[in-house]
Amino acid sequence: MVELDIAAQIADLRTTFADIRSVVDVDRLRADIARLSEEAGVPDLWDDTERAQKVTSELSHRQSELARITAIERRLDDLEVLVELANSENDDESAQEARGELAGLQKSIGELEVTTLLNREYDELPAVVTIRAGAGGVDAADFADMLLRMYLRWAEQHGYSTTVMDTSYAEEAGIKSATFEVSAPHAFGTLSVEAGTHRLVRMSPFNSAGKRQTSFAAVEVIPLMQETGEIEIPESDMRVDVFRSSGPGGQSVNTTDSAVRITHIPTGIVVSMQNEKSQIQNRAAALRVLQSRLLLKQREEDAAKKKELAGTITASWGDQIRSYVLAPYQMVKDLRTEHEVNNPQAVFDGDLDGFIAAGIRWRAGAGKAS
Repeated sequence: MVELDIAAQIADLRTTFADIRSVVDVDRLRADIARLSEEAGVPDLWDDTERAQKVTSELSHRQSELARITAIERRLDDLEVLVELANSENDDESAQEARGELAGLQKSIGELEVTTLLNREYDELPAVVTIRAGAGGVDAADFADMLLRMYLRWAEQHGYSTTVMDTSYAEEAGIKSATFEVSAPHAFGTLSVEAGTHRLVRMSPFNSAGKRQTSFAAVEVIPLMQETGEIEIPESDMRVDVFRSSGPGGQSVNTTDSAVRITHIPTGIVVSMQNEKSQIQNRAAALRVLQSRLLLKQREEDAAKKKELAGTITASWGDQIRSYVLAPYQMVKDLRTEHEVNNPQAVFDGDLDGFIAAGIRWRAGAGKAS
């Protein structure tokens, strides 16, 4: 006798989903799609390639968001029908299918709920991620390279577009630093919880004595501003150096001085770019990233002043946010959220969703607490 009673779980999902729909504002979403569809249909849209790409990309993102909402709504309705069928027909196969669909919906709605927490000023923007090797010598450079691969694999698994903008290779192995862009809905809001110092503990493959080695790498995440007119940088405040792009081990991959390094003299911020084919393109890309960093720095300083004036002192996240332990045991643990897994290889292969979701929820809770 099949007695499938999951009505309470379905009711909880419907309540959560109703809250999500309210936050997303489906009516506004449909209005945005209608407006963007009209803009995308203008005959001379592609006369301005940059604007055309922005309109079509935004339209695609909005359509995907609406499709995700409507698909979950339909699945909830279908689940209730499936439960009714299982009980009325005493059908064990339908009951098993319903339990599986319930678990799938709990996961999908949980993921969608996390995206509703990405409502800060820059959360919807593309992200520029920079990884830098820290203390630990060759192991740190290798670790930085492992993190670069991890994030690129994560983006690939989600179908997100990535562009590696600059890579500085270490002499023996790994990288000194790398900068890449992730273009996806809420890319900055999603990846910003990855910013901080990451620690690796393992038996070093570069140590002949086979001793356990601890190494560090820093991850910086900034939003890539769509409009950077707010920040005007005088030419006198910048030092621009050009050089040849190079590959691992110093191998030349470019016979002309097309790579560009811009140093902002007042702040010491340095941005390098070598992804594009021409010096002009690399300079424009580097300038855009520099403007984004300066604008974000300005906003952070303003926010810090406001907190100081209000007399509120809040603890920062701290530098070290996550430990990747490969010896003497296997574990990856986030030190802020306590989220942990015992399969480091899966994490290095891009399985980051659990850590990112936990980080976003933790940040939202920390914000309320403060």
